[in-house]
Amino acid sequence: MLSCMTAALTIAFVPGVSPAKWARVWRDRFPSVELLLRPIGQSEVDETLAGDADMVFARLPVAESHNAIPLWTETAVVATPKDSALAKASELTTADLADVHVIDAGPVPADVSGALDLVEANVGVVVLPQSLFRKASRKDLIARPLTDAEGTRVALVWREQDASDLTAEFIGVVRGRTANSSRSQPDQPGGPDRAADDGSRPSRGGSKADAGNKPGSGGKAGTVGGKAKAKSPGGGKSGGGKNSNTGKGPTPGRGKMRGKPSRGSKGNR
Repeated sequence: MLSCMTAALTIAFVPGVSPAKWARVWRDRFPSVELLLRPIGQSEVDETLAGDADMVFARLPVAESHNAIPLWTETAVVATPKDSALAKASELTTADLADVHVIDAGPVPADVSGALDLVEANVGVVVLPQSLFRKASRKDLIARPLTDAEGTRVALVWREQDASDLTAEFIGVVRGRTANSSRSQPDQPGGPDRAADDGSRPSRGGSKADAGNKPGSGGKAGTVGGKAKAKSPGGGKSGGGKNSNTGKGPTPGRGKMRGKPSRGSKGNR
């Protein structure tokens, strides 16, 4: 069982990433451990992890010092007015945008709402993740897949010093581990974290988080061409539903998870 001294786990998430499915699984599996959810801005990942959040669902790249497990790749789309010439095509390539004013080429506009306002005003088009376009819900605009764009990758991110039995269990939930399976058993690809209608694509795997989402970036994540540590929990015998109370859960890439100081959760400080 998880330590009774641990009262809560705080999970933050950037726009366009809904934690609802994982939250339902967590609350069903660990009803005595409160799950606190917090929406944050795209640029607030570092600040949030330095605060009282234990983990964050964020888009890569992230700071090289963070641990990151890539989960899925979002489809890049072109937002355009419904009556535009581009809207007549079922999908687009960057060549189709050669003679069009691109307000923001993405992968994630700094001001999504403001950029889409300009698209509605027929100023140009915007490239962004499909999930963000759907979240904006602009009835006068339509999105067309940009087939030769890499898309953005969503990852579960945390700091090494915030690793705990709780974060290990949450990783298991996100990666589709069942309540009765051991942490040492293989995770189910994708798990309950991907909705088919989110326009997302499964992560291509690998143990490292992808970096910038531009061709030729080398596929490594980091603040400037670096790479995020994409580690998955190693061995260990505490199960997802029958967890050991020894405080020795696995830590990504190091074999054993170091427990958090004092009460084990930022939510209790």
